[in-house]
Amino acid sequence: MNDRAALDLLVSQGPLTRTRIGELTGLSKPTASQLLARLAAAGLVRTTGSVTGRPGPSAQLYEINPAAAQVAALSVDGLGVTAAVADITGRLLGEEWVSTEAVGTQAPHRTAQLAARAVDGALAKAGLGRDRLHCAVIGTPGALDPRTGRLRYAPHLPGLASHAPQEELAEALGMPVTVENDVNLAAVAEQYDGAAQGVDDFVLVWVDEGIGAALVLGGRLLRGATGGAGEIGYLPLPGAPLARGGDRSAARADAGGGFQRLVGAPSVRALGRELGPEVRTVAGALAHDAVRAVVARRLATGLAAVVAVVDPGLVVLSGAVPQAGGEALRALVEAEFTGLALPRPVLRLSRLDGNPILLGALRTALAQAREAVFRTG
Repeated sequence: MNDRAALDLLVSQGPLTRTRIGELTGLSKPTASQLLARLAAAGLVRTTGSVTGRPGPSAQLYEINPAAAQVAALSVDGLGVTAAVADITGRLLGEEWVSTEAVGTQAPHRTAQLAARAVDGALAKAGLGRDRLHCAVIGTPGALDPRTGRLRYAPHLPGLASHAPQEELAEALGMPVTVENDVNLAAVAEQYDGAAQGVDDFVLVWVDEGIGAALVLGGRLLRGATGGAGEIGYLPLPGAPLARGGDRSAARADAGGGFQRLVGAPSVRALGRELGPEVRTVAGALAHDAVRAVVARRLATGLAAVVAVVDPGLVVLSGAVPQAGGEALRALVEAEFTGLALPRPVLRLSRLDGNPILLGALRTALAQAREAVFRTG
C-alpha cells in the first residue's frame, strides 16, 4: 500500500524528494528510504537530479522510470486510424495516421491491418518495437456488446462490426487490447483534462459526422446491457423520420432518421447550402445566425430528452459542430433549454486541445498499465 501511494504521488506530482514523499505519505525517513530503494530495484523509480539552492546537503529527486512500460492509444474513424505511443508517465513518444486507402476495401481484417500499420508507424517514430508495449486501447464508433464480443451500432465499419474485434485486434497487434466506444473515451479525456474535471455526474454529447453521448454517473461510465448506452443518434425526435428496425442508414446523418438526421454535420452543411452553394462547411454554415438558431433549437430538443432521463449536473458539447459553433451556439442552446426540461444542467463546450478520443484512449491505457505494473513491480 505504501509503495502504491508513493508511485501515485510521483505520477500526479512529478519528481519528489524522499523527505517530501515521507511528508505526503506519513512515512518515516527510514521507511521512505527503504520504499524508494525497493521501487528503484524493481525498475519503477529512478533518480533525476537534486534540489539545490537551499541550506544543507542537496536532496535527491525521484521520479517514475519512463521505461517501466509503454502503451498505445488508437482512434478509428471512417477516414483512417490514428495511433499514439506514450511511456508510463504519459509522455508522448510517437504518433502516426494511416488512411483507410492504405488497405483495400475488400481486404479481410481491414481495420486490424490499419491499426497494426498505425501502431508500427508510431513505434518507429519512438524508436521502439512492439515488444515494449504493455497494452493498447482503441476508440471506435459503435459499442462492444459484452454478451457477444461483437461491435454494434457501427454499420459504416463492416469489416470490424462483423467480427469479434477485441480478439482480432489483439492478434494483429500482439498485445492485450481494449476496444471502447469513441465518445466514452472523449468523456474520459474531459474527466482528466477538460470541462468535466471534478464532476461525477455529466453527459458528453458528441456532435460531428456521427452523433453520440457518454453518460457518466457517480464518476463511472454507464455502458448499458448491450454496450449501447448513449446511442442518441437513434433518438426519435419531432422533425426527423424514425429509425426503424435497426436501419443501417440511421447511422448516417444524411439518411435514416432520429436525432442524427437533425444535427449531424451533413445536416448542418445542408442547412448552409440553402443559403447559397458557396456555403460548403460546417463552420461556414454556423457563421450565419439563421443556421445557428435552427441547430441550437434542434440540439436543445434532443438534449432535453437526455437530461429529463439522466438529470446530469453538467452537459459537455464536443465534436465538429459545437467546436465550429463556439460560444455563440452554446449560448443559444442554453437559452432554448428554457421550458424544455425541468433539470437545468450547466452547459459547457469541450476545452480539450487535440483529438479527445485519442486522449481518452491514452488515459485509459495508462491507467491499465499503471494498475498492472505498479501492482506487480
